[in-house]
Amino acid sequence: MQDIVETAAAEAVKALRSCVTPNGLYASGGRGGYSSVWARDSMISLIGASFHTPEFRGVFAKSLSVLAKYQSANGQIPNCVDVFERINDKPVTFATIDSSLWFVLGEHFYRKRFGASMRGRHAGKVKKAMTWIGCQDAGEDSMPEQLPTSDWQDCFPHKYGHTINTQALYYAALRVAGRKAAIPFFVKQVNSYLWDEKLGYFLPWHWKDHGEYSEKAQWFDSLGNILAAVLGLATKRQAKRILAFIEDKGINRPFPVRVIYPPISRGSAEWRDYFDACLAAERHSYLNGGIWPFVGGFYVTALVAAGELRKAREELALLAKANSLGRKFPWDFNEWISPVEKKAMGSRHQAWSAGTYLLAYHAVKTGRNPLKV
Repeated sequence: MQDIVETAAAEAVKALRSCVTPNGLYASGGRGGYSSVWARDSMISLIGASFHTPEFRGVFAKSLSVLAKYQSANGQIPNCVDVFERINDKPVTFATIDSSLWFVLGEHFYRKRFGASMRGRHAGKVKKAMTWIGCQDAGEDSMPEQLPTSDWQDCFPHKYGHTINTQALYYAALRVAGRKAAIPFFVKQVNSYLWDEKLGYFLPWHWKDHGEYSEKAQWFDSLGNILAAVLGLATKRQAKRILAFIEDKGINRPFPVRVIYPPISRGSAEWRDYFDACLAAERHSYLNGGIWPFVGGFYVTALVAAGELRKAREELALLAKANSLGRKFPWDFNEWISPVEKKAMGSRHQAWSAGTYLLAYHAVKTGRNPLKV
């Protein structure tokens, strides 16, 4: 078991190297990989990798600079910068909320790991990004809102308003941006709107209430809840309940972790016609209950943060096994895995699958949560 854990760390570095370019870190490497810098992919990958090795310092700095260069006049950090190797109709795209949040966190963790030089050059960019995020608080309730299809899950599942993924990231962004005075009321608001004591986890999203009717959902958002645990939005008690729910429902099996639970079926209240346009149209496929190893890396880190080190070691070995699978070659660090067929799916050499494995590896080796802010 220990051999595969160590091998996976070495292979993760190799996979990340295939994503390194003079333009920044691409979201996937090798032939057929991306030719663009995606904000969330690059930041997640490089935050994780930077705790393991200083090798990627240069591409971390370059990725931050590229994202900062193409920041909008209003302060939004782009979702994707695709100006390098081909001409597209939309070489720089926006329309996401988490890209700006991950940029702010990327600046913080770069400074924490490598020094203050980048933060000094980008201080104005970070401030402007935080202002833009704050302007997404249409309800004036201290919580930023989002439109449908405007975070990492894109067109599936349907969610809007206050989402736990965004609130978890915003909590961390407030802390690293030095806006700690705003946190107590913000946390109170999040718990009021999103924490469900009966279910034992944060709801994936909640917008307005209309008497006995509410605009909300109750499926389990794995990444949002795990980020709440690992970044500190969740209390220790809440984090324990979130992790217990994952264990009780087998969301971490056969590999960590399935990204939603339960999968959404045609005909359910959560179903939308446009789901048929993506792989998530089928249960247990892609974002509809598929396993995403990059989320598994955060899950292992959350276990370490909760003091469940023995469990974290077990899950790290399973995560290593997941990343060793490949459609053609071993150690492909694929995009996602079918929990039914236990087969690797999607593109190979996904940067964030490799980067968060290194994050989890570092957390288990040190027994500490490197994402504590």
